[in-house]
Amino acid sequence: MAEIDIDVNRVFFPSTRFTLDEWHHNNQFRYRRSEAQRELSDRLLAEATLACDSAQEIVKVNKEETDHRLLEKLNDIEFRKGELLRIRKDTVLEIDALSVYKERIINVLKSVKRNALAICEKCLIDRECRLGIDLVYDDVETNLLKEREVIQGAENLLDRILKNTCEQIRKLKATLYHIDHDLKNKENNLHIDRRNVTLKETDFNLKVIYKRNVKHRVVMLNEWELQTNSNVIDANKEMNSAKQLRCYIDTIIKQTIDELNNQKNVTNEAFRQRIEQTREAKTKLELQHSEIIKQVTAMSSNITHIKKSIAEKEGYMALAYTRLEHRCQRPGIEHTQDLVEVNLVKEIHELRNVVANLQRMLCEAEASLRHLLKTQIQLEEDINVKTNTLKIDEVECVTLRQSMDYRAY
Repeated sequence: MAEIDIDVNRVFFPSTRFTLDEWHHNNQFRYRRSEAQRELSDRLLAEATLACDSAQEIVKVNKEETDHRLLEKLNDIEFRKGELLRIRKDTVLEIDALSVYKERIINVLKSVKRNALAICEKCLIDRECRLGIDLVYDDVETNLLKEREVIQGAENLLDRILKNTCEQIRKLKATLYHIDHDLKNKENNLHIDRRNVTLKETDFNLKVIYKRNVKHRVVMLNEWELQTNSNVIDANKEMNSAKQLRCYIDTIIKQTIDELNNQKNVTNEAFRQRIEQTREAKTKLELQHSEIIKQVTAMSSNITHIKKSIAEKEGYMALAYTRLEHRCQRPGIEHTQDLVEVNLVKEIHELRNVVANLQRMLCEAEASLRHLLKTQIQLEEDINVKTNTLKIDEVECVTLRQSMDYRAY
């Protein structure tokens, strides 16, 4: 079957025909529709103008309100920052003041620990080297023991106060840390809100800032206010505690130094009195020793004299015995008991009595001399004991105690 080629461009379609009424009706419809669109457009233009004006007013009012709130917030932050700076300054001054008091305590403690206890202990040890009867529990030892107790008590008290002071400084520094952290936050907040105040709606980078906005934990206003108030309250509390501690330190240092000086003076006075007593006893012993030496010399001379006298009496005794023996050789009737013989016998008897009496006196004198010499040795020992005691108390202890220096720094 043969194909037939048709030229589409040459085909004619029949045109649509409308009536005159349809034409009028269409014109009226187009007119009314145009009028409606125009009225709608006018109404929308009016509403848009009103909406824009209203939106502009709302935006303006909102921006002014926000600007006002920002300025109020800035003033509030500035005020709280000022309070924090003021309390920070006071806290720093209190830390410095308390640090000075800490140094005072350390210096006082050094003056006590440096040599006071060591000197007291050395005095007690040195006085154990006293000899004989002088190794006595006297007022000096009583006061030295009490002084050691006072020094140890002062050391313990000052150590405890030093620890309390260090702890209070730590608390103040912790408070200062929180204040500084709060100030840093306030400064950052001021920087942000000051920048917010300067921002305008025409700034080109607002959208970038908006896109970078990140949600954080919302902090309530009362919580924000409470934080600063809490820092201020805590700082005031710690500063009041520090001021009370400084007053207490002043009192304790004065009382401690006064007590130490009073006990030192009492102990020194006990040393002075004991040294005076010992020196007085030594002087009396030396005087007695001098008299004993004189007595020993006199007794030694007396013994020599008695021995000489006994020796002399032995010659008389020998003479009398010799004479009597010679007269026994008389012959016969001449051997009479005459007055010569009676006198010789009497002489011998009296010489025996005299020699016996001298021997008795010699024994007594020698015994007395032995006692005198023993007394002399005892006196010399006592004098040496007193000399040793004076050396310990006056030369060693008192000289050593002169370096004891308590100062209320």
